[in-house]
Order: sequence, then structure tokens, then C-alpha cells
Amino acid sequence: MLKLHSWRRSVQQTLFLSPLSSFSHPPFQSLFSSSDLHDPPFSPVTKTLDLNNDKEKTRKRKKKKKVSEDLKKKDEKLLPIKSDLPFDFRYSYSETNREIKPIGFREPPRFSPFGPGRLDRKWTGTSAPVEETVDLVRVKEERELVLGEPLSEDEVAELVERYRHSDCSRQINLGKGGVTHNMLDDIHNHWKRAEAVRIKCMGVPTLDMDNICFHLEDKSGGKVIYRKLNILLLYRGRNYDPKKIPVIPLMLWKPIAPIYPRLVKNVADGLTFEETKEMRNRGLNSTPLMKLTRNGVYVNVVERVREAFKTEEVVKLDCSHVGLSDCKRIGVKLRDLVPCVPILFKDEQIIIWRGKKDQVGESMLQVDSTSSSDPASD
Repeated sequence: MLKLHSWRRSVQQTLFLSPLSSFSHPPFQSLFSSSDLHDPPFSPVTKTLDLNNDKEKTRKRKKKKKVSEDLKKKDEKLLPIKSDLPFDFRYSYSETNREIKPIGFREPPRFSPFGPGRLDRKWTGTSAPVEETVDLVRVKEERELVLGEPLSEDEVAELVERYRHSDCSRQINLGKGGVTHNMLDDIHNHWKRAEAVRIKCMGVPTLDMDNICFHLEDKSGGKVIYRKLNILLLYRGRNYDPKKIPVIPLMLWKPIAPIYPRLVKNVADGLTFEETKEMRNRGLNSTPLMKLTRNGVYVNVVERVREAFKTEEVVKLDCSHVGLSDCKRIGVKLRDLVPCVPILFKDEQIIIWRGKKDQVGESMLQVDSTSSSDPASD
């Protein structure tokens, strides 16, 4: 048995090893053969690491981190920020009414949008009021000194021709937030390199352009020298010094709007429940006076509503794709400007009632008296 096994092993060796021994080279050796005998095939390629670049990147990273830490320490030394602006800080100056007090807050008033400990004024939930008494006479004199002598017609025409075009680089877009607090910083940044800034107004604030012009002049200290529909030019003044810009602390986020009293009552003032229901149904079934688009220009809406109320008792406005929040903003503006009574907001439709005849007569007298005393309307 031992001999048999040894014979089989020798036969297997001759069968399987003898063919390979006939080749002078292995079958794959010719593909990777090298002319250099000392260079073996499949030698690993060494990756050259650029240590100098890594050291340079590390050094730059450490330097950048150190600079940011130094700036942070410098800012902490300057905190809290003290501003000499003679008015209360609000998110929006033109779209909020001081007389209407909120009935609740959606976030605690202790969370200031200026950041914790960054402002020397206390945030009340809607504003950061001035703590010191303000000398209005001195403020008025300082602003007149900055504005200097009034511009001549030629100077105004030159500025208008330079900045009124749509391709002007010195432009600020004013949206549904109106004249916001951070917009004041943008205006002064433009005034560093330009005499005037172009302001394009869109959305709900365009219902009352007089209000926008008043707050722009009052909060920035400039002068509106051009106004056409929704385009304004705000002039900085002859004696404006870019190195003496007032300190304007920025809001780090938009504060959540508080809760205000309900805009539409179940029963309108001066009507019964059945009469209110009838007015709402009549308004829904009537043809809309006009259609308002989202972020449109609503300069002529107030006048058209006043004209419609001379013949109609209820007016319907089609606000498709405008949004419910903007519909309510429009209703509030019309209530104060026309004036009228909003009685329904449904399916992006605004139904407004002109009120009773005695109320309409008194309100129109008030509108006429305010328009005659307003210098901006002259």
C-alpha cells in the first residue's frame, strides 16, 4: 500500500508540474517585467506628503481663530451698546400702532431681539423705549444743521436723474415689514458713498405712502426729494459726515408678533346680528371692486374704496394669492385710512362696510382736516 501511494504521488507530480516547468517564464511575468533587475514588479508607490502645505494651513487656521477670539473679546468689552437715537426701538416703525396694546405675547418679553446683554435698553415685548429724557428742540436743530440749505431745482433734478432708474446700485427694497429697524443701518451704509438712496416700496405699506415718508425722514434724519408712486429718493443732507454715523444696534432676529385684539367682531358696531349676516352675504355675492396681487403696489386703493363708498354700502376686494396675514394687514390699513369697518375675511376676500351715515360724515370730516393740515400732501 505504501508503494502504491508513492507511485500515485509521483504520477500526479509528473502530470501537473511538468507542463508548468516547460515554460521559461510565468504567464503574467512578461506583462510586468522590468528592465531593471533591482526593481521588483508590483512595487508600492510612495505618496509624497507636502508637509509644508499642511503646516501653512494649520498656521492660518490658528491665526484666524485667534483673530476671531480677539474680536469677540473686543465686542464683549464694548457691550452693552449705548445708542443716542431719540426714539423707541421697534421692529417696524411704520406698520405698528403705539395706541393699540397687545393682549398677550407668543414669546416671553425677556427675550430681546438685540441679543442678551447687548443693549442698554430694556425690551418690553414690542419695543425698547428710551430711558433718558429727549430734548426735541436740540434734536431738530441738529437735523436741520445736517440737512443744510434746501436743494435747488437743478440739484434735485441732477440727483433724481442719477438715482431714480431701476438699475441704480443704491437701492433698498421695502416690503411688508415697512420701515424696519435694521433698514436704518442699510440707509446709512449707502449714504457713506452716495448722496441719496433709492427706496422701492412694495406690498401692504404702499397703502399709506405718507406714513412711510414720515418715518423715513423722522428715523433716518434725511429728506425725501422725489416721490413717484412707490419709488422714493432719500437725500442725506449737505453737511452729512460719514464718520459721524449714529450708533444703530442691529436686531439679530425678527421678534414674534404679539397677540392683538380681534379685528373682526361677530356683530359689527351699530348693527344687529341679522344685519351683520346680511351685509356679509351681500358682500360675498357682489362683484369685487378690484383685484390685489401679492407684493403689489396699492397706492390708489384707498381713493378707489372711498369713491365706491359714495354709491355702495358694502365693498368686496379680491385678494387671491395674497395670503391671510396680508389680507388682515390690508383690512387694518383700510379701517384707519378710508375709514371703514371690516366685517369678513373669507377665502382671501375682504368685505368692508362703510358704516352708518352719521359715522361716515364724521370720519370724512376728520380725513379732510388731517389732509389739509398735513404738509406732505401739499
